[in-house]
Amino acid sequence: MNRSNLIIKGPYIMEEEIIRYDEVSVVFDRKTVIEHFSLGVCKGEKVILRGISGSGKSSLLKMAQGYVRPYTGTVSYRKHEIDAATAWHIRQETAYVSQDTDIGEGTVRELIDGVFGYAANKTILYQNNLNGYLTLFALDETILDKDFRSLSGGEKQRIVIVITLLLERTIFFLDEITAALDNRMKQQVADYFLSHEDWTVLAISHDDTWYREGVRIIPVGDS
Repeated sequence: MNRSNLIIKGPYIMEEEIIRYDEVSVVFDRKTVIEHFSLGVCKGEKVILRGISGSGKSSLLKMAQGYVRPYTGTVSYRKHEIDAATAWHIRQETAYVSQDTDIGEGTVRELIDGVFGYAANKTILYQNNLNGYLTLFALDETILDKDFRSLSGGEKQRIVIVITLLLERTIFFLDEITAALDNRMKQQVADYFLSHEDWTVLAISHDDTWYREGVRIIPVGDS
């Protein structure tokens, strides 16, 4: 590992920094909702952004993959400022999961096959892990042949999570991915993401199940 990418704190060497926000501002309809926001997230950290609706949290998450640009300030990935030239590479290494679960039409199987039909994903042997993830998140294998649009909100959310995990990423940007789940499944999902020490997780959630020892909670806006 390049030593220039390490953060030194006291006598200890901290992990590589994955994402850094420097003096970032977010503006909606000429109204500043976030101003001078700075945050660094290191490899293996679990960080939750907390704030009221409309406080700009989702915009911050989208900036981490280059979908949104800051009004002022910079966002960097592995010490490189995120721009059009670096965003494609970032999206190959990370997984961004939106609140929006309407990801397409057709059966669940067709949607999954479509994701892994892209050139960047063709080498992933996703079939080896598919049934295991379905079981983990209390989904029967018969769901694969159901029309995705006919599923409940909770089922759609779990299918999106399954697809995300099948991509075999280790850096996750998660936007309210447990909002439509019951309490037991919220716990199951949070436990799974938080239990992997080598995974880096930057998430938005109002679910208390994510707020636990070892997780950094970052207030955003007037929360």
